[in-house]
Amino acid sequence: MSDDTTIAAEDGSVEETEQAPEMYGCPVSDSRGQTVLHPSREQYLDVVKQLADDGYAMCIDLTAVDYLEYPGRPLPEGVGAERFEVVVNLLDITNRRRIRLRVQVPESDAVLPSLFDIHPGSEAMEREVFDMFGVDFTDHPDMTRILMPEDWVGHPLRKDFEIGQIPVQFKGSHA
Repeated sequence: MSDDTTIAAEDGSVEETEQAPEMYGCPVSDSRGQTVLHPSREQYLDVVKQLADDGYAMCIDLTAVDYLEYPGRPLPEGVGAERFEVVVNLLDITNRRRIRLRVQVPESDAVLPSLFDIHPGSEAMEREVFDMFGVDFTDHPDMTRILMPEDWVGHPLRKDFEIGQIPVQFKGSHA
């Protein structure tokens, strides 16, 4: 998974260093024993297709995280931190394997391709990410709100979403 390589130090000497490990052409890390891939947005769809071909036939979770208040989180070398991160968990039932993808999504262009054609079960999960975080999925069959009313303004799970109040009316209440 990784190869040793040499780099030139500031004083001109040569140092041995280890290259960041890669799988499927993207950086890889480990989270409590689970393999985590960090594809770029451009690699995302191709990596998911390759994983499906390799047996990861089920998308068991797709969600997002807003890292507005934690921009310095640890990421593998070469992966630039963005405000949003879409997290996808895939399962290979036959070989009893799991793999996670963490894709950095910039706030200024919060768009990723939809996984619907590869994993149709991701349809509702992508809609939820759109509704709660404002990340759009291109080529999605129904990119509309799923939890909030259609006329709702904003995305409630964004860290900068203003907290407000919704009046609750109780049955029999006269107020």
